[in-house]
Amino acid sequence: MATTVVLIHSPLVGPSSWAHVAAALRAHGHRALTPDCSGALRGPPPYYPKLIEAAAGAFSDVSEKIFLVGHSGAGGFLPSVAHAARRNVAGLIYVDALLPHPGKSWFSTAPARLTAHLRSLARDGRLPPWHRWWPPGAIEALLPGREMYARFVAELESLPLAFFEEPAPELDNPSALPSAYLQLSAACKPEADQAEAQGWPVRRLDLHHLASLTHPDEVASELDRLVDTF
Repeated sequence: MATTVVLIHSPLVGPSSWAHVAAALRAHGHRALTPDCSGALRGPPPYYPKLIEAAAGAFSDVSEKIFLVGHSGAGGFLPSVAHAARRNVAGLIYVDALLPHPGKSWFSTAPARLTAHLRSLARDGRLPPWHRWWPPGAIEALLPGREMYARFVAELESLPLAFFEEPAPELDNPSALPSAYLQLSAACKPEADQAEAQGWPVRRLDLHHLASLTHPDEVASELDRLVDTF
C-alpha cells in the first residue's frame, strides 16, 4: 500500500533540514512531504495553532496512509497535527525530538540552566537564531563543508520568546496514535528511553542532532524500518 511520510521540521530551523531524507525516502518508495512551518513564528502569538495549521495543510489532499515524522521541537505538537488533519494518520515518529507536553511550555520542560541561558540572550522579546545559542563553531562542527552550513543557517531566523512560554495544545489523549522514536544524539537518550519504557518501537543511531543533513540515507533507512513496525 502506498504511504506518505510527512517530515515536520523543528520550529527553530528550516524545512531544508529534511530535504535529503525526503529524497532518500522517495528512493525507498514512499511519498515524502516537507511542509514549511517557518512563517508561523514571524507574527504575534499564539504560535502553536499556526504551526499545526502549516503542517497539517501540507497533506490535506492525501488519501493514502500517512506517517507524521517530527524532528526536535516538532515533537511537542506532533499529535496535534494528526488531530487537526483528521486524515488517515497511521503513526507518529519522533526523531531526536521532544515528547508531547500538553499544557506545558517549552521552557517548563527544558533544563533550568538552558532556560536561564536563553532568557539572558533575549533582546526586545526575541531570541537570536538557533545556531547562535551555542558556543562559536559548535554547529559548524556538525555540518562539514561551508556550503552545507551556509544553506542551513540561511533559513534560521530570530525567534519570539513568547513561543517558548506558550503552553503546548491540550489533547484528551496525546498517545492515542501508535508512536515510535528514532534517537540520533546522546542528548535525546532520556526521551528515547522514556519512549521505550512506554512500549514504543525505538531505533538508535550514534550520530548527532542534525544527522538528517549529514547522514540522510541512514536516517531514511531507520524511518523506513519504523514505518514497517506500525
